[in-house]
Amino acid sequence: MSTGSTGGTVSIKEVAARAGVSPGTVSNVLNRPHKVAAETRTRVEKVIRELGFVRHGSASTLRAGHSRTIGLSVIDIGNPFFTDVAAGVEDVASDLGYAVILGNSSGDHAKEERNLRVFAEQRVRGLLITPSGEDPARLDAIRDRGISLVLVDHPAHRSDQCSVAVNDITGGRTAADHLIAGGAARLAYVTGPLTIRQCLDRMTGAGQAVAAAGLDPVAGLEVVEMPAMNARAGQRAAEKMVAEGRLPDAIFCANDLLALGLLRGLLQAGVRVPDDVALIGYDDIDFAAASAVSLSSIRQPTYKLGRIATELLLDECDNPESHAHQQIMFQPELVARESTRRDR
Repeated sequence: MSTGSTGGTVSIKEVAARAGVSPGTVSNVLNRPHKVAAETRTRVEKVIRELGFVRHGSASTLRAGHSRTIGLSVIDIGNPFFTDVAAGVEDVASDLGYAVILGNSSGDHAKEERNLRVFAEQRVRGLLITPSGEDPARLDAIRDRGISLVLVDHPAHRSDQCSVAVNDITGGRTAADHLIAGGAARLAYVTGPLTIRQCLDRMTGAGQAVAAAGLDPVAGLEVVEMPAMNARAGQRAAEKMVAEGRLPDAIFCANDLLALGLLRGLLQAGVRVPDDVALIGYDDIDFAAASAVSLSSIRQPTYKLGRIATELLLDECDNPESHAHQQIMFQPELVARESTRRDR
């Protein structure tokens, strides 16, 4: 990080000088970006990133160098999976005297970047993050600022980085194996954006199951990529498949919200689940067992993910000399219910 006259940190004046604008313009970019022309805003934001500028938080936090807060950045807080993870995070943090600041990226890289900037401004002690994409350099920049970081529901790619994740390739293969064992020869995988690591890994696992069963790799697994991973997107996927007359034998959804929306769309179209189409989701949220046709799913230890990730993070924060980095990988579990039970 570049240093300036503030004793190791970059000032607004330095950013302004590098960007060729006034300090007031830099302040507007930080606080009132809508008042700054897009070209100027882009130039200033580029300099902010290059210099590693972080505006000061409260005086007390600045003197301590950090606060008694940790940041939690998730992809979709509307998904009960992340709500359960957050509950595990908050319970541990509260017990140890920390508060949690939540940032919801909605899977948007730019929004996640803004959230991370706010975390840095607040001098969070550490950060838990489920990243919206693959950008190790950006996460390394956070650690370079002295902020401890643990990846949640995402494996680390380096030994000096803590992570807590679930084996999504195994989970995808388990889901598809279950559908194939039930007699399905033509599967569909309904997913959110494949730029999301979890979506891609679950597809990879399903593809492995199809290949191992000797099914056609193309006809055996149709991939239906949706722009979101919520119930509305699942219902739209069902309506599209029904309208095009291309229903498979079974459908694997990348999460339970997609599956529940898809279930609703299929039932409204008169498609019987599981008699006409078997269906399985992923996450085993509470709503899965309570749906009109109870939903088979792949269970993840969501609350435990949050607890362990927070324990690792705060151990790194409080015991940097003795802390041992860990990359913890849980194995998912099949929960079979009505949506895949066909009478034969």
